[in-house]
Amino acid sequence: MKKLISFLLLIFIGLSFAACTGGFSTTLFTTTDVATNDFMTDNETTVDSTTVGVTDTFPTTTITDPVTTAFTTIPITTTTWTTEDVTTTEPVDFINVLLASLTLREKASQMVQAERGSISNEQVTQYGIGSILSGGGSHPTAYDDSVDTWYNMYSNYQTAALNSSSGIPIIYGIDAVHGNNNLYGATIFPHNIGLGMTNNPELIYNISKATAEEMLVTGINWTFAPAFSVVQNIGWGRTYEGFSENPEIHVNLAQAAILEFEENGVSATAKHYLGDGGTVGGIDQGNVIGTEELIRQIHLAPYYQAVAAGVDTIMISYNSINGIKIHGSSYWINDVLKEEMGFDGFIISDWNAIHQLPGSFYDQVVSSVNAGIDMLMEPYDWAAAIDNIVLAVNNSDISVERIDDAVRRILTVKYERGLFDDPFYKLDSSYLYSQEHQDLARQAARESLVLLKNDNNSLPLSKNDNVYITGPASDNVGLLCSGWTTYWQGNPAADIGVGTSILDAMAGVLNTNSGTLSNSWQAADTVVIVLAENPYSEGVGDNSNPTLTNGNAHTQNYESLLLAQEAQNAGKNVVGVLVSGRPLLLENYLQYFDSFVAAWLPGSEGGLAISDLLFGDYDFVGKLSFTWPADVTQIGYTSNREDYDENYPLFPYGYGLKYN
Repeated sequence: MKKLISFLLLIFIGLSFAACTGGFSTTLFTTTDVATNDFMTDNETTVDSTTVGVTDTFPTTTITDPVTTAFTTIPITTTTWTTEDVTTTEPVDFINVLLASLTLREKASQMVQAERGSISNEQVTQYGIGSILSGGGSHPTAYDDSVDTWYNMYSNYQTAALNSSSGIPIIYGIDAVHGNNNLYGATIFPHNIGLGMTNNPELIYNISKATAEEMLVTGINWTFAPAFSVVQNIGWGRTYEGFSENPEIHVNLAQAAILEFEENGVSATAKHYLGDGGTVGGIDQGNVIGTEELIRQIHLAPYYQAVAAGVDTIMISYNSINGIKIHGSSYWINDVLKEEMGFDGFIISDWNAIHQLPGSFYDQVVSSVNAGIDMLMEPYDWAAAIDNIVLAVNNSDISVERIDDAVRRILTVKYERGLFDDPFYKLDSSYLYSQEHQDLARQAARESLVLLKNDNNSLPLSKNDNVYITGPASDNVGLLCSGWTTYWQGNPAADIGVGTSILDAMAGVLNTNSGTLSNSWQAADTVVIVLAENPYSEGVGDNSNPTLTNGNAHTQNYESLLLAQEAQNAGKNVVGVLVSGRPLLLENYLQYFDSFVAAWLPGSEGGLAISDLLFGDYDFVGKLSFTWPADVTQIGYTSNREDYDENYPLFPYGYGLKYN
């Protein structure tokens, strides 16, 4: 098979086909002064403009098996070809000929994704798996693995794939949802809830570029982001993954969130299709009840923009719509997404999600593939998934045409992302946590903060002030980043290897001026109290009554709130900062603060950004992309209602104060 691929590539070299049409039109999204990577050309996903000679083999490479950690030596026997020739060749003919050369089992293998912890290099070669992922918190060896360790793991898997019978490279996926957050030392950007408060497409565009760069230092070029979760209930544990309760903000940001990933050689994933943010009661993986018109208006809207942006992949959601699991819905996947909307990338299932469909595993494979899912994310049952796809075709339960459609989509994405050109491409480590990326993350955090209250000009603070700073998130960078940071459920450590805490940032300002960082609130003029939620992700964060003191709220919040009351009674200027993944019910506590700031989950540079705003170096620009309920009865009351009353909730959608 590898010899056949080599032969095909030699045929295509020198042919003067039209340029690949896989580029992306920017007519629906424009920005200015956007930098172009030196490895990109307009409307091409390329990795180098230099012609590379054709060779038959790479040197023998010593690698580490990430599963067994045993050292093995694998000779790399494959073929490379010129970037120029490949990127100017129409991919359709190449893909069709390659597809026709594959056996049924080789095709089935392309349709399955395994978790890196459950597949060895030898198995990659044996099975010719189509894709591998690192789940949240899944590292090559340890949480603080270096860039080189990550790249070695990736390149070893890639080498193994090229040695398989098909010789087709893998596409490796990772949840880089607010920066390359699985990688120790990466820049951590604000979560989507904060970015929705900015509603700034150019900012989101640049963040996608920075994240792509910090992914490519490891060689990995597929992210399971962005999420277009139009959240209708803040009790949902994934609220912070959505930009807004209102589809208009998602529509405004969708193309920006995708384009700069793919223009920089990284496949983006629009997720979770469809209705993940609209489940009854905000229950993770629950049921959405509503008319088709409502579902289209609220939840489908961002996906039109995603398809227009040329998104490579779309991930299906765990939830049901009117009792039918989306993973088994041919209507929403085949009829609407692929046929009506014209999506021509590939569809991937969520983690083990098809197991929630009725019947045996065989039945689940058949149902999901026939519903339109092209790649099955089967972290542990990947081998059985391959077997069942083959069996289903032999039993005539899945047609050969459906298999060919799925594999053609997968191969096309791999082609357009340059994997057939240079599957080992990487950027150098200087992109990781670069000053440019730190500055961008700091700007993003600044623009995301929302000033909710500012009585008696409580803010901005004087840099000559005497300030006491306390609260659970005051000196803890991990809490500023929350879920999907280092680990799936987040990293609660004060030091996560990058970033500056709020305390350190404000102390730096005071110390370089004539201000004072007080050791006691009694001696201070201003008391800054930073409240927090504990890190969480997905259903772990579900909370039907999200207050400052219950559920996922940090256990130290209560004593901090008592201090706020005591300090205000003593005549202090009391400033509240809330670090949270959603609006929290403030109950009667807001009265104890002279000013109050919603900081969301601002990321590694959030401490510096909060300091910038509290001291007035910048003005607040963030506006609420979610309605802030006054009490539990208002949860689910959103700006999507025709009878929306801005005077009803505590703070309405679009609210946000400024200094000037």
